[in-house]
Amino acid sequence: MGVSGSAMFRWGRAQLSGGMTQSEHETRTVLVTGATGRTGSRVAAAARAAGLTVRAASRSGAVPFDWADPGTWDAALAGADGAYLAYPSDIGAPDAEAAVGTLARRAMELGVRRTVLLSARGEDQARPAEEALAAAGGDWTVLRCAWFHQNFSEGPLREQVSGPELVFAAPPELREPFLDVRDIADVTVAVLDAPDGRYAGRTLDLTGPELLTWGEALAAVAAATGTARTYLGVPAAAYGDALRGFGVPEDEVGFLVELFTTLLDGRNAALSGDVAEVLGRAPRAFGEFAEEAAAAGAWKTP
Repeated sequence: MGVSGSAMFRWGRAQLSGGMTQSEHETRTVLVTGATGRTGSRVAAAARAAGLTVRAASRSGAVPFDWADPGTWDAALAGADGAYLAYPSDIGAPDAEAAVGTLARRAMELGVRRTVLLSARGEDQARPAEEALAAAGGDWTVLRCAWFHQNFSEGPLREQVSGPELVFAAPPELREPFLDVRDIADVTVAVLDAPDGRYAGRTLDLTGPELLTWGEALAAVAAATGTARTYLGVPAAAYGDALRGFGVPEDEVGFLVELFTTLLDGRNAALSGDVAEVLGRAPRAFGEFAEEAAAAGAWKTP
């Protein structure tokens, strides 16, 4: 981008009335986009638990918000001083850069001084959206996250995980730092509510506490449920063919095949300490998640 992120960060901390910088103000009202989704619902709950006022926004919720309809943005943003931004579908989608940049600039104009963007660890396609957020100014923070624990218990993979075999595009030997969505939520709230703005202008690299293969993660689900499960890794192109067979649109299949070909090449096979730095504790382990999810009936079949 034309102006470096650090320069935009310095501009975003410009003096406000009364001689206080933006970062010296506390975040009290938080807009949570995608508040009914996998991460947004947890962010909203964690923010309420921290004593923040939450404006839970979604396309069909009490606070209407649609990324595809800028006409819904102002009412959701007005009066908030912090925002959690979770772009639907994928942060690396071709239209994410323009949407994130436009929304972030509008947020600044309306006085939303602190923004947190959910991004993807190791996903090159996500970088334009991250840069668009930084270019908008203010106290921005990017959270680059690995695959979620909850990918196994919620969403399109849950049905397969509930059965005897999980077929996915991750090579059997690939190790991933699976991350609990609740840790993402806790980090988000800590960033938004930090009185000194210590995380402003930073990209945080969030991982779980261990590297697991998809088969090892599935084995933890099997142990928690007392059942047998098998993981089968297939090439990304073959997985794309399967998606076509399920009626997934061709443009979406093409995007996912390209994404999985690069993202699942081992680039994320390393741990970071950013969750512990922010929260002062270790991230939740996959086995702990699997036990809790199994007890809650996540993988019970009809």
